[in-house]
Amino acid sequence: MTSSLATVVFVLLFITSCAGNFEEVFTDIKTEASTGSQEKAITNLVKRILTGQDSELIRIKIDPQYATHTLLKTANGSLEVSSSNAVDAAYGFNYYLKYFCKKHISWAGDNLGELPRPLPPIKTVLKLKSGVKFRYYQNVCTYSYSFVWWNWARWEREIDWMVLNGINLPLAFTGQEMIWDRIYKSLGCSDQDMNNHFTGPAYLAWGRMGNVKGIGGPLSNSWKEQQLVLQHQILTRMRSLGMIPVLPAFAGHIPQCITKIFPKANYSVLAPWSKFNCTYSCTYLLDPNDPLFRKIGAMFISEQMKEYNGTNHIYNSDVFNEMTPKSSDVEYLASTSYAVYKAMVSTDPKAIWLMQGWLFYHASWFWKDEQIKALLTAVPTGRMIILDLFAESYPLYKTTNSFYGQPFIWCMLHNFGGNLGFYGKIDHLNRDPMEAYNSDNSSMIGIGITPEGINQNYLVYELMLEIGYSLQSVDIGDWVNKFVERRYGIYNEHAAAAWQIFANTVLNDTELGKPSSKVLIRGPICKRPSLSIAGLPRWYVVNSQLAAWDHFMQALRGLPDSETVRYDLVDITRQILAFGHDKAYSLSRLQHFGDMMMDLFDDLNRILSTNPHFTLESWIHKAKSAASTKQEADLFEMNARQQITLWGENGEILDYADKHWSTLVSNYYKPRWRLFISFLVDALKKGKEFNHKKFQQQVFANVEKPFVSDRMSDDAVTSSTEDPFHVAEEIYEKWRYLLPSSKNQNYHLTKNLQEARRKRFKAIL
Repeated sequence: MTSSLATVVFVLLFITSCAGNFEEVFTDIKTEASTGSQEKAITNLVKRILTGQDSELIRIKIDPQYATHTLLKTANGSLEVSSSNAVDAAYGFNYYLKYFCKKHISWAGDNLGELPRPLPPIKTVLKLKSGVKFRYYQNVCTYSYSFVWWNWARWEREIDWMVLNGINLPLAFTGQEMIWDRIYKSLGCSDQDMNNHFTGPAYLAWGRMGNVKGIGGPLSNSWKEQQLVLQHQILTRMRSLGMIPVLPAFAGHIPQCITKIFPKANYSVLAPWSKFNCTYSCTYLLDPNDPLFRKIGAMFISEQMKEYNGTNHIYNSDVFNEMTPKSSDVEYLASTSYAVYKAMVSTDPKAIWLMQGWLFYHASWFWKDEQIKALLTAVPTGRMIILDLFAESYPLYKTTNSFYGQPFIWCMLHNFGGNLGFYGKIDHLNRDPMEAYNSDNSSMIGIGITPEGINQNYLVYELMLEIGYSLQSVDIGDWVNKFVERRYGIYNEHAAAAWQIFANTVLNDTELGKPSSKVLIRGPICKRPSLSIAGLPRWYVVNSQLAAWDHFMQALRGLPDSETVRYDLVDITRQILAFGHDKAYSLSRLQHFGDMMMDLFDDLNRILSTNPHFTLESWIHKAKSAASTKQEADLFEMNARQQITLWGENGEILDYADKHWSTLVSNYYKPRWRLFISFLVDALKKGKEFNHKKFQQQVFANVEKPFVSDRMSDDAVTSSTEDPFHVAEEIYEKWRYLLPSSKNQNYHLTKNLQEARRKRFKAIL
């Protein structure tokens, strides 16, 4: 028997003896923050959320005696929240704000203001109980698609949002490049070696996973230092609130310099990733069975523990993310997995390996039952946690016998690339997590939300977090009505009707799997034009959204001028126009419809520009603000522009991270379509076939590449001064007539206005 096979057999025997006992392992996974420090941390959170006088009405008590429930009661004009930890206490506090005070806190805007006086009473003591041990948050890609340019003020708000929604297991990946820089330089790598290795800020997620190298770089020392300071702030705050931050671990991806310094080390050159050539791809993977792997892995965890004053013992490592192992041999896969684990526990004996299960879905042709089982069961039961990353669409626990006994977290992935576009699987969210938890031999220990990008579809995420916390289904109709009431601060029947329509149509894909194309979610405006059309969504009738638009516009006159109303006003108008473009795109009467499309682009750009959450200027401003020099600001702007358009220098992942943002619409999407229409018109006039290859070359050279190379003025404003209410009304009155719904039209235009719009557009046609 070979030594490696003997190791695997030993591991499997060890696992058999430990099966079913992973709950004992998790007794070590707990906050180190004292009850007093947690009370102080959540009291400060309350002060950040509420005004001075209101915050004095909230009493928080952290005591181990409340281990099974969080208690809420009102007495003597105050709210008293008692819990065993700050996360559950924060969730209880937010529950009171939402369901008693009709207040709302979201990613992009709040409905707060002063609390009602006297405070709404809780008639009998309210008990809240979490249904699962862990509530996980973040995707490794979120750090690049959403968090990349954040400062401490934005991170502080996000951490507050996390605990208010019961999240206790967040990823904490910021600042790791400085740690890696120290380690690799201590092993002999130079500054230039690291410049060649690290990506620019917008691509760090994929550099960390070994997909790419160098793209968007170099990464300055000032950036690394600034991010390390930020990580200290993030970890300090998370820990003070009783959270368990997940740190990164070594996955084997190394800079080229290591292969020269250690020429006898066993490493492989990975295949090109996602249409990239080897300029920015073909990275190096150190074999986990090589002694150098354990050395570097131990150095990395040790350096983090020293830098961050300890650890919470859970580490994320994704060795084969969107990369194919060099062998499907089960012995190789088992020994690889065990080696990764041993590198962790050699420094932290209590280490638990958290791994995304994405690889099993992404490369299902490779990962068959025996390969998955070999990878997972080589690690002692309970010492690995699997994120069932895309469980709302492809629940892998069902096909892996609950991940062969390893604990897993049921996750909603939902979003790719931070795209904007209404979408959800509400019925699945309201059923599937409970089904997973109660399934035979279930090893489920938590729920999670793992979007690649945030600031979209907030209703879906709040629903998921509430269901996930209690692990109980809700009455969707009732829940949506209450969501609308707290989001806007008042109950409005038309606003509720609008969101009920969305919740029962576009936000409720009941089919298995996912849509066949992202175009069906974000609309065709962001896609490079072609004669190939994705078609229409199958899970809802697109025209049904017009009735929701009608209701929301009727509600508008009765809604307050709040952040949440302003955001939804833009978001709903954006959603309708994105699919209105689909109606305008027709080869018949091409020139006329082409003119209408250009008009639609202008109106879409106009409404988006009224809110800084929907502008390119906000994204670019944050990128440039993160720089320490003018040269670095230019580099960061290039990172920011390229990621959301070409992704790679030559469009390797074209439009994957597209956004419905003003200026991006007017300066990128609209010119592409204008050029496309001119090519079509020219082909029709000359009686020739459309030259798709020539169009692609010209749109890249004349629109896409120049957009990435462009630079925005430092004094560019992040939003226009136009009133979004006024703009939305004008757009509705202009376009609603052109987008008729079914026989039961409900739009509220006057007959005179309808006739005026009809005459106007007859002139165009």
